[in-house]
Formats: sequence, C-alpha cells, structure tokens
Amino acid sequence: MDMIIDPPAPAAGGAGEASSINNGGGEEQRETKKKKTPVTEIMKLELQLLRVPVEHLKKTLRSTQRTAEKELSAVLADISSVAAPPAAAAAPPVSSLTNLVCRLHGMKRKLEDFTRSEAGQVQRCRARIDHLEEFSPQCQCNSNWNSTRLNRIILDYMLRMSYYDSASLFADSANIRELVDIDVFIEAREVVESLQNKKVAPALAWCAENKSRLKKTKSKLEFLLRLQEFIEMVKVNDYLKAIAYARKYLAPWGPTYTKELQHVTATLAFKSGTNCTTYKVLFDACRWDYLVDEFKQEFCKMFGMTLEPLLQIYLQAGLSALKTPSCPQGQCPIEDPLSQVTFMRLADPLPFSKQHHSKLVCFITKELMDTENPPLVLPNGYVYSSKALEEMAKKNSGKITCPRTGFECSFSDLTKAFIS
Repeated sequence: MDMIIDPPAPAAGGAGEASSINNGGGEEQRETKKKKTPVTEIMKLELQLLRVPVEHLKKTLRSTQRTAEKELSAVLADISSVAAPPAAAAAPPVSSLTNLVCRLHGMKRKLEDFTRSEAGQVQRCRARIDHLEEFSPQCQCNSNWNSTRLNRIILDYMLRMSYYDSASLFADSANIRELVDIDVFIEAREVVESLQNKKVAPALAWCAENKSRLKKTKSKLEFLLRLQEFIEMVKVNDYLKAIAYARKYLAPWGPTYTKELQHVTATLAFKSGTNCTTYKVLFDACRWDYLVDEFKQEFCKMFGMTLEPLLQIYLQAGLSALKTPSCPQGQCPIEDPLSQVTFMRLADPLPFSKQHHSKLVCFITKELMDTENPPLVLPNGYVYSSKALEEMAKKNSGKITCPRTGFECSFSDLTKAFIS
C-alpha cells in the first residue's frame, strides 16, 4: 500500500515563499549597503569641502541674530522713551525721534551687510555642490576635476602654513576661489600673527566670541592663553599684578585644571632666569609656538576641518601602500618615493603595507618577475630576471656578472627560483 504525503497548505506555502522572498530581499539590501560606490568614497573625502562653508554660514547667522536682537532692544528702548510723558522724557521729542531714525538707519545698514555676506556664503555652498556633481564615476575622463581637486589640496596646505598672499594669488590664477576657504583662514590670520608677536588679546577676544562652541568641545585654549599672560607678568617681575590676575582669571579654572594651575603659579617663587628645568620651560619662548598650534587645532575643529593638512593625509595614504620593512633600512630603489628623506620622515609613523603576494622586480630591467620571466639566483645569493641574465649571457659568451657585487659565474651555475 502506497503512502501518500499530503502537500502543504497553499497558505503556508505562500507564507513560506513570501518569507523567503523577503529574506532574499533583505540580503540584497544588506549586500547593497556593504558595497561602497566611488561616489560614496569621494563624498567621505570631500566632507570638509561642504562642511566648512556651512559652519561659516551658521556662525554668520548667529552673529546676525545677536546683532539684530541687540539693535532691536535699543530701538524699543528709544521708542519707549519717545512715547513717555513729556515730563518724564529725558530729551525733547524731536531730538529723540532723530536719534531713533539714525539708529534704525544704522541697523538697516548692518543687516544689509549681513545679508550680502550670507548670500555670498550660500553661493559658495552652491558652487561646491555643483563641483561635486561634475564628478562622474562612470566616466574615465575626470582629469579636469582631478586637477581642480589637486589645486584645492595644495591651496589648503598653503593656507594652513600661513601663506595667505600666495594662496590668494594661486586661487585667482586657478579660478577656484569659491572652492577654497581663504576668507575663513583670513579671520584666523589676525589671531595667529598676534600670538606670533606675543600678544594674547585678539586670541582671548576670539575665545569670547566662540565661547559656547569651545565649551562644547571642552577646549582649554582660553586657559592656556590666561596662563601665558600670567607667565609674562611673572617674567617682568610684576608679581602683584600677576597675583591679582590669577585671582580674577585663573581661579575659576582651578577645579578643572588644578595641577596645571599649581605648576604655573609656583613660578611666583622663581625668576625667569631659573635653572630649574621644571619651571624653566614655562618661560621658554617656544610656548608661543605651541599656542599658535593649539589655536589652529581649535580653529579647524570649529569649522569641521581635518586637523592635519589634506596634502599630508593624501601623501601618507599613498606612502602607506609603498612602505615595506626594507624601506627603513635604506634598501628602496631610487624610483621609490621612500628613498627620499622627506617622504621617509612623513611615512615614519605609518604601518607597513600588507602584501598578500610577493612581487619581485628585476634590478637590471626594472620589470616584474613572474612565471613568464622567472627569477634566477646567482651563487652569491642575488636574484635577477631570466630575461636580463639571458641577454647578459649572450653578450658575454655565457658569462654572468653581478651588477651589484661584480661576482662572475657561468649561466649554467644559475638556479631557478619560485615565487610563492
């Protein structure tokens, strides 16, 4: 007697099929998410290009709002004084109205200036979006776009190194002014130059202007500036003024930076010419260079810039693929960028590249040695391509001379090597 197995119910089958379809769709979605298109990678690298003008625009909007609120409060106060009874009025009505009109005209001019500035920044954002849209991952002809990108990277380095005038000329000649942030760096120019001239007032004013942003990032720039100003007072033996300054400006930082504060205030017991290393470094002029670097770091954080120049980041990305254990030992070929001291110094903190397969390049022909051009080993241990050694043997009647050591042998003494 045959046993018949009932087929599954249609509903259950439909649900199973739907479930399998849904699962398949989910897997496809996950695979799609895992795949990173070239456009995605480009957008990651170009984040700074879009973020800086947006942050600058947000800063301008906040400044506009503060100014408008301040001016509006003053206008309302003037209106209240004009509307007050004649006996209580501080000035004649005509004079008060004249002052009110002048204030309104001044407010209008300020708002118009802000509007023009905001329009320019919006235009800059639009220009950068259009620039990114010009990149086509399907098209192999992006040479113009890549050239513009290289110019932007070089100009970013020039601005970070404080070559403002040269950067401005370069931006005009390359026609990329709307794609770079010269105006943003110009704002920092005054602070950088003042710190280089050993003045902290502009830097403290910048900290006060951006106090809320610096507080969110837990910046210690203002504290370092206050410390330096205190040290300068101690350096000229103005101890009473230094003590009063510490009570007013340094004491509020005590709970946060207790150890640093104790270390610096101890300079009151030492003179600037002390030989005690612990306190001698506090009077060193190189602290001003440290403040300049610290300000640049905070400035870059505020506008969403990379802390290191883009040129350095891109160079290190390329050098990391070339760095091998033999590079620090000076065994790089002349064609390798790491044979130069400057590039080697730049690649020093980078890890070695991960090579899945060995690649041998012939010292003589500079060609890759593979199965079609296998490597041959000389008795002295040096390896060259079979193509190069065969040509050498033909020219020298079967004799082989090692180009590195001068060792001579016959072609029959060579041993074939295998690449794993």
